[in-house]
Amino acid sequence: MKKLLVVLLSLLCALTLAGCGNGGGNGGNDTPTDGGDETVTVKLGGSGPLSGDAKVYGEAVRNAAQIAVDEINASASTIKFDFFMEDDMADPEKAVTAYSNLYDKGMQVSIFTVTSGAGAAVAASYDEDKIFAITPSGSSTALVYTDEKNFTGNFQMCFTDPNQGIASADYMAAKFADKKIGIIYKSDDVYSAGVYEKFVAQAAANGLNVVYKDGAFTDDSSTDFSTQLTAAKDAGADLVFLPIYYQPASTILKQANDMGYAPVFFGVDGMDGILTLDGFDKSLAEGLYLLTPFAADADDDLTKAFVAEYEKRYGETPNQFAADAYDCVYAIHQALRDIGVNSEYDFDNLYAAMVDQFTTMSFNGLTGKDMTWAENGEVSKAPKAVIIENGVYVSAD
Repeated sequence: MKKLLVVLLSLLCALTLAGCGNGGGNGGNDTPTDGGDETVTVKLGGSGPLSGDAKVYGEAVRNAAQIAVDEINASASTIKFDFFMEDDMADPEKAVTAYSNLYDKGMQVSIFTVTSGAGAAVAASYDEDKIFAITPSGSSTALVYTDEKNFTGNFQMCFTDPNQGIASADYMAAKFADKKIGIIYKSDDVYSAGVYEKFVAQAAANGLNVVYKDGAFTDDSSTDFSTQLTAAKDAGADLVFLPIYYQPASTILKQANDMGYAPVFFGVDGMDGILTLDGFDKSLAEGLYLLTPFAADADDDLTKAFVAEYEKRYGETPNQFAADAYDCVYAIHQALRDIGVNSEYDFDNLYAAMVDQFTTMSFNGLTGKDMTWAENGEVSKAPKAVIIENGVYVSAD
């Protein structure tokens, strides 16, 4: 029934010039005029936590994607977007409902889900229904492949969890080779455990001195980290790696401060958002390192324009989730434009054509230059490191 509905929707939008189309640009405001002179509109969907504890991620993705859509829709491009997001609260069950709603609205391409757990719950649905999807921030490999199957049309704009763990260990080997390292991670979370496992292996390969790696916690013990912090301190750790989300990290920073423990703290992309957490004392994050593909203080024209527009609209500095979402929309637009989507296009071929574009094209955006994608959906781009100074992110390099 779903397949028949897709065909009918595709035929209808081809006749009415609505609900179909492509985006474009080269990761910024450069949106050249596409072939033809009739406007087509692609239905671009996605889901994320727009309420609940993780809403800072979902709001950042929605806000930045909307900026990109507005820029494209106001440009000379004949390819426009009809953009809509569903609230999945970063919950796998709600993500399934959100996907069903997006499907019923006629979603043709997608920015997927914001979080990994939600994405893993619907990855097979995107694959089965042949809807091309690229997530800005769902970093688990479960969104793009499993041991049994590669989800052909599922892609990532963000680093995968294994790559984050490896990149973090490589960065520490270059910048903190003399540090004694402790690790606190969430063992029942696919994201945190995935980063942890690859980090430990790469740290050993790099000869890093990991003095404490047993700092696991679960949902049942995520409010009191005194045991882990005391153990890390007693082991002499002067750098603590936190491959976790910012909510428990904020508690760890406060409890470390309360006990007079002041190592260097180092996080990955889940840490982004800590400065906007309600009630959090930003001074506790001073000196915190964060591995990220985006630095809001970069001086290139694209970053400056994006940050200025985001701050103007939303009153805060965009995080990497926002930057990755902005890039997702422009990468989709570039692929659609290069496919040659127009009012005569046969949208039955869109899925395969998008996969072909993403596995052969190069993309320049906010979060990287000359980005490419492997056939398994993983992105190749260089990580950056930022440090929090005076309550803001600044480049660490």
